[in-house]
Amino acid sequence: MNDIWTKMTVTAAVEHLDDVTAVMGMLDNGLMIEDYSDLTLEGMYGDLMDDALLNADRTKASVSLFVPAERSVSEYRAYIDARLTSLGIDYTLACDGVCEEDWANAWKQYYKPIKLSRITVVPAWEDYTPADGEITMQMDPGMAFGTGTHETTRLVMEHLCEEVRGGERVLDVGCGSGILSICASKLGAREVYAYDIDPVAVRVSRENAARDGVTNLTVGVSDLLLGVDKTGGLYDLCVANIVADIILRMAPDIGGYIRSGGRLIVSGIIGCRRDEVIAALTARGFTYLSERTENDWYAILLERD
Repeated sequence: MNDIWTKMTVTAAVEHLDDVTAVMGMLDNGLMIEDYSDLTLEGMYGDLMDDALLNADRTKASVSLFVPAERSVSEYRAYIDARLTSLGIDYTLACDGVCEEDWANAWKQYYKPIKLSRITVVPAWEDYTPADGEITMQMDPGMAFGTGTHETTRLVMEHLCEEVRGGERVLDVGCGSGILSICASKLGAREVYAYDIDPVAVRVSRENAARDGVTNLTVGVSDLLLGVDKTGGLYDLCVANIVADIILRMAPDIGGYIRSGGRLIVSGIIGCRRDEVIAALTARGFTYLSERTENDWYAILLERD
């Protein structure tokens, strides 16, 4: 396997460090954080400090992660751009270690079919013959997040394989590549509505749906719940694979989009935020049902009271 790594660094104001760390942590737990806001030049060691530290901008902080060759830098970048924009954070993003023209292709050799319970995710460029009765979906994330390789995506799809039995009206908030929406459709949902703040993700979702022959998926640009369609009635099931802070921001309003007895699946939640997310949603009329976890990531299933 190729041992080339790409370093991705987000720099933002110090006051946004926790939010940036949460978003970057969705992609990788091994983060490098540079925060010199508490650095003091006084005392006996001040004269011994490196010039880079002495001249560091103490109003800014940086968070870096390292992307292995078998992962898509373009997918990671799309996720970071969409989530930080949604949080209203002004930032810069730098990539070191790979040429821009390689972002969308270098990792594809490592992306293979992924079987998850009732459905198998197949790369769009892979020659794959399904077994009798096997449900498959073709995915090319392009410049959007969602291949099925990340723990949170897989955990939500496993929930969907249990929850979607046919005829449901489904809402996907922060759809990325459309992987969860297409999964719901393939499992038998009657109609699916998917939204993302990133127009590129919306385009990619539509392309993936068309490639897979999915005709009951409506995709649109929306900042979380703003502009979500309710003209056809409330939703039987909603999925939101984003990050804890954005889920908390949605918590006061999400119940207004889900019918009584409907289900909500939230993911992108690291272990230390699990209890906080559950508390916020149960305080807004949801009942905790179950959860799935892998490598300290959680996907939580709740029911609308």
